[in-house]
Amino acid sequence: MTALSDDVVTYEVVGGTAVVTMNRPRYRNAQNSVMTYALDAAFQRAVEDDAVHVIVLAGNGDHFSAGHDIGTPDRDHHISYDNKAALWWDHVGKEGGDMRYAREVEVYLGMCRRWREIPKPTIAMVHGACIAGGLMLAWICDMIVASEDAFFSDPVVRMGIPGVEYFAHPWIVGSRFAKEMLFTGDKFGAQRAYEIGMVNRVVARKELRAVTLEMAERIATMPRFGLALAKRAVNQCEDQMGLRNGMDAVFGLHHFAHSHNVEVGQDSLGGLDAKAMAAPSPTR
Repeated sequence: MTALSDDVVTYEVVGGTAVVTMNRPRYRNAQNSVMTYALDAAFQRAVEDDAVHVIVLAGNGDHFSAGHDIGTPDRDHHISYDNKAALWWDHVGKEGGDMRYAREVEVYLGMCRRWREIPKPTIAMVHGACIAGGLMLAWICDMIVASEDAFFSDPVVRMGIPGVEYFAHPWIVGSRFAKEMLFTGDKFGAQRAYEIGMVNRVVARKELRAVTLEMAERIATMPRFGLALAKRAVNQCEDQMGLRNGMDAVFGLHHFAHSHNVEVGQDSLGGLDAKAMAAPSPTR
């Protein structure tokens, strides 16, 4: 196993599978920028290695990912990074909506779209929390294998924001459940995720790695170019069904919500922090 960017991401090859693991367990693998670019470097490494046929995305510790880093000591939203995903100016030194749009079109929307187009099959191996920005990372993968203890949610409507930046909800879970998960902010478990077609397999936690790697090795026996074309075919059909255009439209609403929060409140996040976002929904 090798580490990238001060161990925030680890990289391991098992047979024909590259296992890319988020490694900020102390912060439930919250995604700061250094992790984002380390993930990108790991994915690029796997794409360029002809011995790698499938890529597995995992999280170290008790959880897959609790989402974007909105408050850890290593939050690095003020730092510039190279290897851009979006053709836009850098966010550092900008103000207001200019700064936020430039950063989020890069590290959130741009990177997720870039990773969705990885030509090799990708599998998210999910356990524990998969919240908000964590959902984005799972959703860019072609398949999801979840442990029985996995749970999912996108609670950002509590901030007055209509969903995370990579807004794939209606295409991934269907319109009815997309509204339920957004309107309530409630967590839902792996079995429910399986029932709505979001998850491919639900397995015992102790079997998660073995089952995921077994699935990856089965996929790896298929012709590499055929897999790449099949992936491109499905992605293109999703785009024809409006995924990309819808995502662009909602990204605008997302930033309008940030601006509204600043005008009527104290900050762009509606005054909420990670602890408040993780709290159960209030009952009336």
